[in-house]
Amino acid sequence: MILILHIIIALASIGVASFTYFKPSVKRLAVSYGFIVATVASGTYLVIAAQASILHACLSGLFYTTVVSIITIATHVRATHLATERSVRK
Repeated sequence: MILILHIIIALASIGVASFTYFKPSVKRLAVSYGFIVATVASGTYLVIAAQASILHACLSGLFYTTVVSIITIATHVRATHLATERSVRK
């Protein structure tokens, strides 16, 4: 059951991060960060509880975290840029 939840959280995290890139907001960024933490936490639980191969789990987790973090950082930069543009126009 936790594995299915872990997969759903990870896929939702990718979706939220991608959506947030196109429609940035502070609230959506916070949700994206929360999904990243939830995915890493549930993955850690799975490795400990199931005594899974740590090498495979770490490589998969590192890849996931890298991709979602890049999207989230790009969103943060984009949101900052958009906010700066708006303040200059006023």
